[in-house]
Amino acid sequence: MGIPLAWLQLSRERMRLLVALAGITFADVLMFVQLGFRDALFESAILVHRNLRADLVLINPQSQAFFAMQQFPRRRLYQALSLPEVASISPMYVDLLPWKSPVCPPTPTATSCTRSILVMGFNPAFSVLDFPEVEANLGQIRQADVVLFDRISREEFGTEFINKEFAAGRPVQTEINRRRVQVGGLFELGASFSADGNVITSDLNFLRMFPGRQAAQIDVGLITLQPGTDVEPVRAKLRQLLNTELKIPGQFLCQGASGSPEFANDVCILTHGEFVELERHYWATGTAIGFIFGLGTVMGFVVGIVVVYQILYTDVSDHLAEYATLKAMGYTDGYLLVVVFQEAMILAVLGFIPGFFVSNGLYALTQAATQLPIAMTVGRAVTVFSMTVIMCFLAGAVSVRRLGAADPADIF
Repeated sequence: MGIPLAWLQLSRERMRLLVALAGITFADVLMFVQLGFRDALFESAILVHRNLRADLVLINPQSQAFFAMQQFPRRRLYQALSLPEVASISPMYVDLLPWKSPVCPPTPTATSCTRSILVMGFNPAFSVLDFPEVEANLGQIRQADVVLFDRISREEFGTEFINKEFAAGRPVQTEINRRRVQVGGLFELGASFSADGNVITSDLNFLRMFPGRQAAQIDVGLITLQPGTDVEPVRAKLRQLLNTELKIPGQFLCQGASGSPEFANDVCILTHGEFVELERHYWATGTAIGFIFGLGTVMGFVVGIVVVYQILYTDVSDHLAEYATLKAMGYTDGYLLVVVFQEAMILAVLGFIPGFFVSNGLYALTQAATQLPIAMTVGRAVTVFSMTVIMCFLAGAVSVRRLGAADPADIF
């Protein structure tokens, strides 16, 4: 009996119900969008990290994010080869360099033909990235001044032109840091909040494009262990090995799994998982972006509470006489509370459904426009639905105070 009564009260004023559902839908869409952008930020930032083939990673202790790595001596990485558990090592160079679009202007609204692009260089003798298209084109980047281009980079790099020309079998040439290069292959990575486009090449080509860089100073050191080797004992040995030299002064920022700095002289020794988490931690706490998206989610939650409270409070006020009659018939205050909370649950479910589908559409539009990896996930849907239910129940808990005014004596 309770559920039909709650529904009948809500549906009695159709326009009021639609306004309530519109408000809840708006709050849900706002929360979905904020959480979606936050997760897309994290996923795009750590996509390269996840696909690195390494068990241990060496970085400069002052490095905070992949797009702005601090350099350290390459010889520190070579020292790891003295351990029998180490199968291979690979130095990696990473930096943002100016890319000149092969078609100028690249878009009708573009004001410049040059834009910074993230360039990653490594020895093509070792497949350090788990991208099938990169592996298939390692022979290409062995050639001088040949690069692999991210086919889903932002259009400002001339992406559509490059994809069409490459599909037609025609060579594509452009400039990186004023050096002529040729696109020898395509791969798929996508834009991130730190880089709108990506390029992969060999370590030698990287140094040709960046004549100011020294080959002996690298950005990331990748260490692969022998199959079946436990990572932690090897890290302990490596830390002891590298600590044979004097420590340099400075503020060491990277942290190990235990929370203590895992640095050895001028390098920080991280497991693959910790390297991923270091990047995620930077974007979550080291920038204002994570806070902004969190604040937007809270704002959507608060907006939902206000909307639902107004609707439920008005509904209870309009039906005080009916509630007083029910009390006179012997129904308890507990029964009336259940009716109000059932109304809150109905609003939560009916408001969430359109919010879910609208957010899916917005995700698709955002991904097409920005190339960010934003998509609906089960975890996010459950999170927003749970927040919607809590939001509606909190509003219901505040609005039930009005039930105290339902006095059976008022009907006589």
